[in-house]
Amino acid sequence: MSILDSIFPYAATTEGITVRVQPTFLAEHSRPDQGLWVWHYHVRIENGGTMDVRLLDRHWIIIDGRGVREDVEGPGVVGEQPLIAPGSAHDYVSGCPLSTPSGTMEGSFGMIDGAGRRFRVAIPLFDLVSPHSRRAGH
Repeated sequence: MSILDSIFPYAATTEGITVRVQPTFLAEHSRPDQGLWVWHYHVRIENGGTMDVRLLDRHWIIIDGRGVREDVEGPGVVGEQPLIAPGSAHDYVSGCPLSTPSGTMEGSFGMIDGAGRRFRVAIPLFDLVSPHSRRAGH
């Protein structure tokens, strides 16, 4: 197991692009008594290919502890459409609120390579788990 595997417990590789994710429950931003649980997630996108790639868009599938699905789509990530050179990586952190103490996220990034070819890269399924999950039965 590499150090990256221990930092980022979730990873998926598509066409030489590896997406790693580390979710963290944010107790200080959560309000369980008001039905609000908040996580942030650190995403690392590694270009193991031979050409530059640009991240164009994202599609997230968020499922709460009741099985309610929300799709979130849009350009770039946190306001950026990063260009990632071969052998390098792009990191960013974002957040997700839920109305349940647990859930999951997964999705894909739309990319374009240096030759103009568009393709999608998988974001691995990862768990959003709070300390309240067991008590709430989720």
